[in-house]
Amino acid sequence: MARLLGQGSHEGELDELQRLDRTAAAVVAAGEDATVIREAAIWQVRFETLLERLDGAERTDAAAELRALADRISARSRTGGGVLSGNVFHGPTAVQTGNGNRQDNRFDGGS
Repeated sequence: MARLLGQGSHEGELDELQRLDRTAAAVVAAGEDATVIREAAIWQVRFETLLERLDGAERTDAAAELRALADRISARSRTGGGVLSGNVFHGPTAVQTGNGNRQDNRFDGGS
């Protein structure tokens, strides 16, 4: 993504990497849907602006790269599930894991 938005400039790519890091930090720090929605809208406008600036062949290539990136991100979010590690639970605890259409629920009454 940084390479695409940096448009061949090493300095531009580094700037985009920093911008991506700031976005990720803002989303993680806020932990709320409104921040995620706002940041997604900002990046959507940036991608649209990039695509509008490119000519036909460049636009087609850039759109294909963006689709491939979105597909990779989507595939990652569908596989692997979450990781539960290093947690301490005090009192009754419910841990839910899912795998496609299958879910395993285990409830511990704290006994």
